[in-house]
Amino acid sequence: MLVASELRGELARIRPARACCRRAELVGLLQSGSRDGAVRTLDHATARIAVQLAASVGVPVTAPGASAASHVPGRHHLQVALDGGLPASWEPVTTKACDRRAFLRGLLLSTGSVSGGRGGPHVEFVLRDRGNATQLQHLLQASDVRASRMQRRGRHVVYLKGQEQIAGLLRLVGANRALLDFETSRVSRDVRNRLNRLLNAEEANLSRTVRAADRQLQAIGRLEADGELELLAEGLREAAAQRRRQPDADLDTLASSLGISRSAMNHRLRRLVELAAERS
Repeated sequence: MLVASELRGELARIRPARACCRRAELVGLLQSGSRDGAVRTLDHATARIAVQLAASVGVPVTAPGASAASHVPGRHHLQVALDGGLPASWEPVTTKACDRRAFLRGLLLSTGSVSGGRGGPHVEFVLRDRGNATQLQHLLQASDVRASRMQRRGRHVVYLKGQEQIAGLLRLVGANRALLDFETSRVSRDVRNRLNRLLNAEEANLSRTVRAADRQLQAIGRLEADGELELLAEGLREAAAQRRRQPDADLDTLASSLGISRSAMNHRLRRLVELAAERS
């Protein structure tokens, strides 16, 4: 299962080696809905990585402080204010691949949410600006990750659904542990579902075999009670005797016992049932 807190913790522990990647991740963090050059988050690890990234690229930064959450009364964000030093406009689609991955990592930390349910895992990026949402969707599509977009309560939401798309996003942002857990969970679920289907099919086959055997034994009993069984052809008498000796056996087992094909055995047993029905 993909756990949001564990994913955030893993992303926050990644330390980009290049200054360009640290700057790109910081730009991603700034997409958290603020317009005043500040990172706002409810997660302490995200606030800490914002301070560390800013310091590493020489951007003046203030210590994290409390800021009221506009959409949740009584709830407070952690705010990390930055004092310039970042580009006013930044086009992630045209930057280097390593910078795009770092930008997505920062964006996932600042605006991303992960949830699971009956419909499977679901990842969302909630953005204030339509242009940023469109840009993100194009960036993901350029990285072979299919994303959809919608509007909710005045915010623009870019979301991913489906195992392959979410696995692709985790691979992009370098969340290797989360990807491993996610793939392990997916494989386990697939194996469990396949096993359940096989067990259900086997149970259904067994039920059909038991019902068919019961009909055949009742037919053989009626034919014997009417004195008709001994008058039948030798093949039918052998099939009746074999069914009585092995009341729970399937067609393959019965056919093997007589040295005939499965279809021949099935035909003989079906003929016994038909003959008993004719004499009812």
